[in-house]
Amino acid sequence: MMWRMRCRSRTICLSLAFIAIFLHLLLVFVSLPIYHQPCNLPLPPRTQILRDLASANYNSVGISVPAEPQTKTTHRDSSNKGANEDAKGHANRAESVESGLSKLEALFEHPLYNMPSPSIPEEDWLLKVKSKVKASEKSSQMWVSASQEGYDNVEWNISSDSHPPWLRFHLSISRWQLYRHRDPNMEPLTRQLATDRIVSAVQKSGGTQLKLVMSFPNYGQAMFKPMKQARDEETNYNLFYFSDFERHNAEIAAFHLDRILGYRRVPPVVGRLVDVVKQIKDVTTDHKLARTFFTSPVGNVCFYGQCSYYCSTEHAVCGRPRNLEASLAVMLPDLSLAARRTWRSPWRRSYSRSKLAMWESDANYCSTVKKSPPYDKGTRLVDFIDMVILDFLMSNMDRHHYETFEKFGNNTFLLHLDNGRAFGRHSKDEPSILTPLKQCCRIRRSTWLRLRLLSLPQYRLSDVMRASLSHDPLHSVAALLSDPHLAALDRRLKTVLKTVSHCQKRRSEDGGDDEVIYDDIINLKDMVTPAG
Repeated sequence: MMWRMRCRSRTICLSLAFIAIFLHLLLVFVSLPIYHQPCNLPLPPRTQILRDLASANYNSVGISVPAEPQTKTTHRDSSNKGANEDAKGHANRAESVESGLSKLEALFEHPLYNMPSPSIPEEDWLLKVKSKVKASEKSSQMWVSASQEGYDNVEWNISSDSHPPWLRFHLSISRWQLYRHRDPNMEPLTRQLATDRIVSAVQKSGGTQLKLVMSFPNYGQAMFKPMKQARDEETNYNLFYFSDFERHNAEIAAFHLDRILGYRRVPPVVGRLVDVVKQIKDVTTDHKLARTFFTSPVGNVCFYGQCSYYCSTEHAVCGRPRNLEASLAVMLPDLSLAARRTWRSPWRRSYSRSKLAMWESDANYCSTVKKSPPYDKGTRLVDFIDMVILDFLMSNMDRHHYETFEKFGNNTFLLHLDNGRAFGRHSKDEPSILTPLKQCCRIRRSTWLRLRLLSLPQYRLSDVMRASLSHDPLHSVAALLSDPHLAALDRRLKTVLKTVSHCQKRRSEDGGDDEVIYDDIINLKDMVTPAG
């Protein structure tokens, strides 16, 4: 009996030992994966996003986010599908640009853009180089910076071959345009804006938003406007037009659109990637500007300058981490050499959230304008209508003033400056911008013919605009205008042509002597097939 009890106890002990060993091994296998998990505590969502941004690889082309590991076949398939769609999209866009380039070249070859013009009288040039210089004045031909640091020691003479591109541009300004069609100086001038070393950066005074004046080694200067929001970001519907941010790509697109319309009244503008530290902070002599630099929580270098409204840490301009997109527009001649007169727009908005301007309540307002100088004679009214059409096409509501060169009096072109609030919305057109055209029913024939030309399939405005913008350096980063903005150009062009047609019909029914079309090119009346 005793022996049986001992055997049974031994069996129970062995069983318990085996069970203990089994449970121990099971515990080891279960805990092994947990042991290899990282011991970092999970971050709050906002902190995690900041860390991801800080660790992302920013380069001169854009933002490169580290790819997540693909662990499932479905993820790989969807990724491949997305890559294929992106490739197709890039191919389609490249094909559209290539097709548009041929249309752009054909457009600029059209007789409407190559009309013979008489030689320009000497008094119709804005500036000129002295042919003879006295010995006492020779030192004025030598431009030397106060510090001489970073600037070239150059001596210019009467020969245009010795002039830098920006000076050639200044010397080519005439009574009727800023530069000639197919001006050979455009390529070296835009290349200088895009690539030349920046030796100085100071803030330009005045205005509601930040802008800088950049200087180059050859004493050329450019107006710098930084990127403040994504290209595709539309203006908030609840914002008033005077509360909107200025867009760097709008300044670039305005220059290209102005050239396509045949105006040539916007100074050349180029997009550029600027190193915030090397090309602004390290070279500025503006102490007020220098004090506004700081590093953001994700490691980006930012600054905000000093201005009326949008210069604060809440509205700071930031690089990624140092590269910043911007527009650079060549500066016009100094006011001491070529004074400009500022004119208040007759159709200026009230800039009030409740009060209407006079033109908004008086349907016959244009009759009053036509009787007032300088709109009572010459080409000032049709020059203004040209600017109105440009503003409507790019949806710019912020044209409260315009400028002219004082030397030419009232008989000259209007400068189309400050276009940063254009291209804010593509989903909505602003009919009030066209009010001057609707009320006055007046347009120059050359403008009307070019608009009709750009409505034809072989010269479609959106196609030639896309092609023209592809020449800008920032096009390699992303399209300067999205497809919806380009489509809006075609839609708005139809609206302008319909408005002119309505004016013609109304005038013919009234039997009035006042014609809609101002004949500035009588011999080219029938050069364009009527738009369908």
